[in-house]
Amino acid sequence: MYPLLNLASLVLGLLSWALPGWLLACPERRRKKAGLVLMLSGTACALALLFQLVYQWHLVAIGDWLALMDTTGAVVKVSMVLVAVTAGLDALAAAACAEEEMDAA
Repeated sequence: MYPLLNLASLVLGLLSWALPGWLLACPERRRKKAGLVLMLSGTACALALLFQLVYQWHLVAIGDWLALMDTTGAVVKVSMVLVAVTAGLDALAAAACAEEEMDAA
């Protein structure tokens, strides 16, 4: 079960990037679903990070110190990229939706 956490984390991370991309690609749907989609994007990012933490905890629990030492640096760097890109895409999509509402008013 624990190796599936990495796969789930990857899928959720990609989802957290795809959701704001969907908002940017479909302008006619932005106004109605923007808040929900951006919330889901942030939630997917948070769950991806949580799954990585649980997997790291699992490595500690089984005493696999070599795997922990080998992967911790990469997990930290990839997590920083995930959070930065998700926040940037969410901000870009929110700005695009706000601009669209200003144009409509």
